[in-house]
Amino acid sequence: MTLESTLTRAWQKRGPLACALYPVSLLFRALAALRRRLYRGGILKSTRLPVPVVVVGNIYIGGTGKTPLTIWLVERLRAAGFQPGVISRGFGSQGDAPRPVTALSTPAEVGDEPVLIATRAACPVFVGRNRAAAGLALLAAHPEVNVIVTDDGLQHYALQRDVEVVLFDGRGVGNGWTLPAGPLREPPSRRRDVTVVNAPALTPRLAAKVGGQPHLMTLEGEFAERLADRRERVPLRYIGGRGRVAAAAGIGNPKRFFRMLADAGLQFQELPLPDHHDFLDRPFARVDAEVILMTEKDAVKCAQIEELRNDPRLWVVPVGAQLDAALASHIVEKCRGRTFA
Repeated sequence: MTLESTLTRAWQKRGPLACALYPVSLLFRALAALRRRLYRGGILKSTRLPVPVVVVGNIYIGGTGKTPLTIWLVERLRAAGFQPGVISRGFGSQGDAPRPVTALSTPAEVGDEPVLIATRAACPVFVGRNRAAAGLALLAAHPEVNVIVTDDGLQHYALQRDVEVVLFDGRGVGNGWTLPAGPLREPPSRRRDVTVVNAPALTPRLAAKVGGQPHLMTLEGEFAERLADRRERVPLRYIGGRGRVAAAAGIGNPKRFFRMLADAGLQFQELPLPDHHDFLDRPFARVDAEVILMTEKDAVKCAQIEELRNDPRLWVVPVGAQLDAALASHIVEKCRGRTFA
């Protein structure tokens, strides 16, 4: 965590550490560009699925809010008459072979985000290291699916895509350099079909940094639900009346979750955790609070641990992505324009 924190701070400016790493960054950028050209030229093999493919990804390393955007997109495609399915790598999952995410799947088997997507989006979800193989397996099991959304996988060029959605958050592009001198997997000039920024507001400065005529995405949460019984729901603005409050977030950018709670008028102790934290270290054992709020992504794992599942202090804050309707129409039309195989 010390190394991660040091790099995270260094990536926000072009200071001594970032400058020292810049030559390696140039090599990384050159290799990434070469890899793209090899796929584009057909030297490296890529697969085209018989249905439209929409990739939701990021070039900024870590979490930017892809899962809520994926769920929002699935819902909009369904409303437009499509039958969507979702494929994902399944970070931290067991095995590489394509497999379905079912009601009985655990985060240890398929990853935390796919379980959340399958639950919230109510559509077929498959995970696998090879996204093309996962997509083919999903289509074989669910022939009614006529569009696939890929949660992450922007740099997985072995799978051809019809629409690329690149998501940023309020951090923008950091210092604008690629790894390891900066936080970017690819340069900000990378082509894409749609640019989305997950932030409270889209300032002219932020829009100029990310480029691509960005659309604003906000995440809204109105209620907290008790982990032990999700049917018990309390308006978020009233949760502080239950005593001392803490908030935990094992996501790529915990500050985003904390800011949303603060905007709801809550005062709380912040408990930032590593992304995809497994909670096996029982991080709440010594927390002095009557209420501990967490993200849905974290709740998926906590619900698998009996001690945490039955902890009356734990509450989940479901969030939903809010974007303009014009973006949904744009993506839908691109999918309809695809010639089906």
